[in-house]
Amino acid sequence: MSFKQVILVRADLKMPKGKLAVQVAHASVEAALGSSQEKVNAWKRNGMKKITLKVIDKEDLMYYVKKARSHKLKTGLITDAGKTFFDTQTTTCCAIGPDDEGKIDTVTGELKMI
Repeated sequence: MSFKQVILVRADLKMPKGKLAVQVAHASVEAALGSSQEKVNAWKRNGMKKITLKVIDKEDLMYYVKKARSHKLKTGLITDAGKTFFDTQTTTCCAIGPDDEGKIDTVTGELKMI
């Protein structure tokens, strides 16, 4: 079984590359910390595959978060504190997994990479 993690990023926010990288890192860590040790270990053995995908906006992001949770996938939803790039708290991205690649693809398979 192959394991991976996907990180969904809001395209409408047009974050600079550095800000985007940090938000993606926050989401990846948050989801991994919430996952079972068994899944994390399997993911590590498979090279810790991560894919960054784009969603349209917050509404689209929340659609996929709800869909992932309905499939019993761990998520790491990130809301930026609004102290640097954003003026207010802003939900930026969400990681899904690590988990079975096929299970994650059922939720996010039609999305495009950033």
